[in-house]
Amino acid sequence: MKNDILLYSLLLLMTLLGSLGSVFFKGYTAGKQIKLLLIGFFCYGLGALLNIYLLGQLPYTLVMPANALTFLWALLFAKLVFKETIGIRKIAGVAFIISGLLMLIW
Repeated sequence: MKNDILLYSLLLLMTLLGSLGSVFFKGYTAGKQIKLLLIGFFCYGLGALLNIYLLGQLPYTLVMPANALTFLWALLFAKLVFKETIGIRKIAGVAFIISGLLMLIW
């Protein structure tokens, strides 16, 4: 049980890091600051390494669909970092994604 909590936490972290990488990539395109590009590569790469590790620890049918959680992070980052408008359809879409992932876990 304790190991499961750790693995599911790493699964969340994996998706968060992938999305964070994209945030820094977008930041790089706005200002062409090389440090943003490097941080983006680091986050994205660390997320990919976690993905590889988790594929050895959890079922493929859980790890790969969990990548869809990046849509949740993208929605949050779009609102909080980039001040984008988030409509009800996007929120509903992410809610469907999360409910589908919860069905896979149970």
